[in-house]
Amino acid sequence: MTHAFYVYASYGFAALVTVAVTFWTWADGRARRRELAALEAAGIRRRSARTRDGE
Repeated sequence: MTHAFYVYASYGFAALVTVAVTFWTWADGRARRRELAALEAAGIRRRSARTRDGE
């Protein structure tokens, strides 16, 4: 018997994990952008976002 099933299953699992991590990263990035937008709309600013007068 060849090892084809093992090889194909391994590639399939690796592809599934890669897609899952990519989707998770994309979805989390969208959630963080929405969270930042809500905070900025509420008047909360990031320390890295300096005003023009250097505050």
